[in-house]
Amino acid sequence: MYLFVFLCSLIIFISFAFMPVARRAGAPFLLIALIIGMLLGEDGPGRIEFSNFNFAFDLGSVALAVILFAGGLETDRRVFRSAGAPATSLATLGVLVTAGITGVAAALLLQVPWQVGLLLGAAVASTDAAATFLLIQQSGIGLRPRLKDTLLLESGLNDPMAIFLTVTLTSLVATMQTDAPFDLASMGVLLVMQAGIGILGGIFGGRLLARLLDTLSLPVGTYPVMTLAGALVIFAGVSLLGGSGFLAAYLAGISLKAKLKRPIDRIVDFNEAFQWLCQLVLFLTLGLLVTPSALLQDIWPTIGIAAVLMLVARPLAVFASVGWMGFTLRENIFLSWVGLRGAVPILLAIYPVISPGPITVGFFNVVFVIVAISLTTQGWTIGPVARLLGLGPQPPKAKDEAEVSAP
Repeated sequence: MYLFVFLCSLIIFISFAFMPVARRAGAPFLLIALIIGMLLGEDGPGRIEFSNFNFAFDLGSVALAVILFAGGLETDRRVFRSAGAPATSLATLGVLVTAGITGVAAALLLQVPWQVGLLLGAAVASTDAAATFLLIQQSGIGLRPRLKDTLLLESGLNDPMAIFLTVTLTSLVATMQTDAPFDLASMGVLLVMQAGIGILGGIFGGRLLARLLDTLSLPVGTYPVMTLAGALVIFAGVSLLGGSGFLAAYLAGISLKAKLKRPIDRIVDFNEAFQWLCQLVLFLTLGLLVTPSALLQDIWPTIGIAAVLMLVARPLAVFASVGWMGFTLRENIFLSWVGLRGAVPILLAIYPVISPGPITVGFFNVVFVIVAISLTTQGWTIGPVARLLGLGPQPPKAKDEAEVSAP
């Protein structure tokens, strides 16, 4: 037991110690965590054999719920007034366009049935909240509020559509080997339940949690822990009812922040710290799960799919979804480039692998490489691209002599 605690704590400590190095190098910290996880795996010096996809999926789901709740706590509900429409459009129409174009490219480049290609496109169609929240903060760029809010809000809202597409296409692929009919109507009901129950559960659950926290008289240090436990109750309860627990966790954070009368600073600080820990554990686990030697199979088609995703599918999705919503050309280009993929696509890639059907671990490996390419190329260049497009903080204008001398 002591050895286990020693090694786990040492790995987490060393990983956090790399944060300043990653910031100075301009590298995404999550990419560093993935690499450390891969080094600890069976092909690395750590030689840890880990292939439990079910455990990784469950652990990743809980970690992602915590990350989304913490992101919601840092989001003001007023962002829905300025960024609600574009973020919702990107989270629905944008995901559909991205999945369709990427799926066609995957079917052609990997020479797989079109159902499998579209399933891969659906898995990588949503942007990732963990990567987006972290890398926008880490880059240190001062974006226009509406542009920044759109990116953050989109990453929190697009999970239900991606989950619906992945579940639907997984069922469709499973019927390829049987004569069972594909029930499209039940899939439509699934989408409505995912979004509807997720929205209602998140909003009302967050309000109820805020009221309980304001009513109860507890030791000051217990409120953050109780808040996190309440958020996980909302996440799990909504999931049990058939809704999107991820969407509910995100909206619960926003609703709690808006309704809580008690000072929220301790709660935000605690959840931010726990969010970092969950991000680290999540990406270490996903890095540990992959076998690096198996990633070289189909590497060139995978690179081609990643290029189509970043350079064709995402830009077309952005211009089709929000190109007419008041963003400048430069802002649309930036939105097109910052379509970061992270933990969500990898988790969605695990679902077809652990479900009955013909999908193998090779599917997971392809998605993993696409996410790694996205984190490397897009995550590493957020700051430079923003400055190149003139979207970063502008130098202050020099005051004229009369203004300086005026009392």
